[in-house]
Amino acid sequence: MEFFKSANIDFLGKKWYFIAFSLVFSVAGILSMLFWHGLPLGIDFRGGTLVYVKFSHEPNDNAVRAAMDRTGLHNVRIQRLGQAGSNEVLIDVPQEETSEQALDLGKTQIINALQSNAPQGKQDLNNTSSLSLTSYLLQKDPLHLGTDAQQRYSAIAQAIVNYRDKSKGGVLASIDELKGVADPAVLASIQDGFFLSDFGVYQVEIVGPQVGSQLRKQAILATVYSLAGMLVYLAFRFELIYGVAAVITVFHDTLITLGAFSLTNKPISLTVIAAILTLIGYSNNDTIVVFDRIRENLKMMRREKLADVVNRSINQTLSRTILTAGLTFLTVLALYLFGGEVLHGFSFALVIGILIGTYSSIAIAAPILVAYQDWRSNRNRPAVALPAGSAGRKEKARAKA
Repeated sequence: MEFFKSANIDFLGKKWYFIAFSLVFSVAGILSMLFWHGLPLGIDFRGGTLVYVKFSHEPNDNAVRAAMDRTGLHNVRIQRLGQAGSNEVLIDVPQEETSEQALDLGKTQIINALQSNAPQGKQDLNNTSSLSLTSYLLQKDPLHLGTDAQQRYSAIAQAIVNYRDKSKGGVLASIDELKGVADPAVLASIQDGFFLSDFGVYQVEIVGPQVGSQLRKQAILATVYSLAGMLVYLAFRFELIYGVAAVITVFHDTLITLGAFSLTNKPISLTVIAAILTLIGYSNNDTIVVFDRIRENLKMMRREKLADVVNRSINQTLSRTILTAGLTFLTVLALYLFGGEVLHGFSFALVIGILIGTYSSIAIAAPILVAYQDWRSNRNRPAVALPAGSAGRKEKARAKA
């Protein structure tokens, strides 16, 4: 199947438009990384605590941030999760400690910050564990149980927590919602010792700064090694200039992809690095297809200019490029739209990278080959000798002057 059976587009004639396009997006990304959002590293690389919170109503980001500031939690990142109306928020708190106590501390700080009007002496039922609830019921013993009190209250507490988390999404609006889950005496006792906040913390993650630094170093090394391996492979299969052109192209793709993350202030996580490494391979594969066709055409079109050979090669592979890149793009676009929040950064990197990688194989890699060949030809071109008579005439003209 071919979209263009006899395409004859002068891609190299439009190289200055391509260069201007790449410069605009590259410079915009660099400026954003230097002066605006910086390089928004995720918790995987910088360390910190992630607290996932679900509200019973539409949360106000500014109010949440102000609540964090009042309790001394500064530089907090707030990100909406899920679909519209899910009322889920991810709170990213910088954290220096790496112990289990730090994990509990981060969660406790978030809960205390959001509980602005908590009643004295009461626990929050939306943010209590089954163990704490069991301990409370054992202390109050509303059912006056005997030897099996531990087992019975543990089962009741677990049923309440499961109903809250699985049936109500982690947030109870009223204790009356538990009427079919526990006995009235248990609910009356719970109402005396607990209150209901308008939010629930359902997950907490922590990464220490030392682990983040190590992951950051490994991610950089993985990218550098992949670029070096690509350079060696292309230099061995083609020529060194082909490898240099491919590495420059991939660097261009990576820079624009990272710039897109900085401009949109999306955190860069380990999955994003995995996507970038995937893009290095994908863009390299597309570039090799064009390079291979150039090499084949050079054998058959020895008297043609290199620019004409490159244009012919790009046009001959254009249908293949559109088919493969288009299908891949539709797949990753579906992943971005319907893959959920966990895969959002990964799929976003793939969407941007496939578009830029396909474009750069045509608009960046091939012009680099032609520019290098032109530079080498001009450098090795011998000086033009003047005819014998012309030199004498010039000397006489200087003497008369």
